[in-house]
Amino acid sequence: MKYIISLLVLSFIILGFDLVARKEGRRWKAVPIYITLIGLIACGFLIAPDEIRILKGFSNDPLARFMEILILVAGILGALAFARTGEERMGERVGEYCFLLVLSIMGMSILVGASDLLLVFVSFELMSLPLYAMAGFMIGDERGVEASMKFLIVGVISSAMMFYGISLVYGCLGTTSFTALKGEGLSMLSVLGLVLIMAGFGFKIATVPFHAWLPDVYEGAPTPLVAFLSMAPKGAGLVALIRILSGIFPDMSFIWAPILAGLSAVSMIVGNYLALAQRNIKRLLAYSSIAHIGYMLVGLAAANGLGITMILFYLATYLFANMGAFMVVEVVSRAEGSEEIECFRGLATRSPLLALSMLLFLLSLGGIPFMAGFWAKLYVFLAGVKGGLIWLVLLGAVLAIVALYYYLMVARRMYIEPSGEKGGVDIPFPLAIGIAVCIIGVVVPGIFPGFLVRLSEIASSAIF
Repeated sequence: MKYIISLLVLSFIILGFDLVARKEGRRWKAVPIYITLIGLIACGFLIAPDEIRILKGFSNDPLARFMEILILVAGILGALAFARTGEERMGERVGEYCFLLVLSIMGMSILVGASDLLLVFVSFELMSLPLYAMAGFMIGDERGVEASMKFLIVGVISSAMMFYGISLVYGCLGTTSFTALKGEGLSMLSVLGLVLIMAGFGFKIATVPFHAWLPDVYEGAPTPLVAFLSMAPKGAGLVALIRILSGIFPDMSFIWAPILAGLSAVSMIVGNYLALAQRNIKRLLAYSSIAHIGYMLVGLAAANGLGITMILFYLATYLFANMGAFMVVEVVSRAEGSEEIECFRGLATRSPLLALSMLLFLLSLGGIPFMAGFWAKLYVFLAGVKGGLIWLVLLGAVLAIVALYYYLMVARRMYIEPSGEKGGVDIPFPLAIGIAVCIIGVVVPGIFPGFLVRLSEIASSAIF
């Protein structure tokens, strides 16, 4: 809980500084970003077991701490990606953006440790409400406003479904505590409540058929926010779903496992095939992320300990590959003034290091040996085979080959097609640091995956 409290304190420090600094003029506009970065790093040292209990229904177990670290890393990388954009395009609103970012991180950090359905709902809202505002934060960006409205409408619908499902479970069983709910006999109404809760989570993590909002939000929202949005909220939502299904309803896997297997299959199919037709790089990565959620759901549908362990490993590797790709997109779009895939033409001649970075991220997302993403897919598929989902694993393997086509399509633009532009591409220093960290995150676990697998095993032991 010390970590959660420290995030709350940091958010008020940022807000207080912003209110005071506005009186001094625009020269202070970059300072909240650096306060956020330093503060998040300092908060990270407080992620540890402690005896402080403020939130009823919060479990500070190894799973919660593992995800808190991933979310914190995503927040730091998101702040690095935002540093130059915030200075240039947000003016005096930088402090407000950073305040909302920290609040959202706090909501996610509570969500991954929540062991009560009401706390799950409240933390979901604390996580989501700042994101709705941040999506439309750029001054004069009409696409951002549209993305924010779509995000808000879908978020309200998913929250309503989830809360109604929670009310049905409470009405039938008389409690919302995970511990009290485990082993309770379920009626038809409580099963309906479980299905509605799963549908609410489906919207949050963007599985098919609850995915329609995602490409539009990715395209319209600021790229630094999309980098953060592409992993942290989904990871937090997926872990909360794991806690509910495997922690409360393990004996009902015959109901929820086939549903998740179906969602996994359609997410992989729709995500990969719709990505083939995209010409905007952010929309391509949006559909790619839908497919990756499908891969992760293979592990959850397997309904075994190996599946949950490998989902956590997948989340850790996906964080660096996806956020790194979006950081490169931010650099290229700043230089070209566009987010079309055509802007990557000849990037290898203009900026060899930037092109190599993007190639590594794409290879990891595509599951090429020996990038981190290769082990992530392999381990999740092994969990699926162990769970008897051979048909789903075969489908995923075939669609992974399809995914390679559109990832390598971007690589072809960078390395084979000539560029009409002359001169290099300027890489802002904060983005260069973020890209370098992400390269380490996809290369090192790709060569030495054992350490991260062991950490994932320790984290997943909290479920069982």
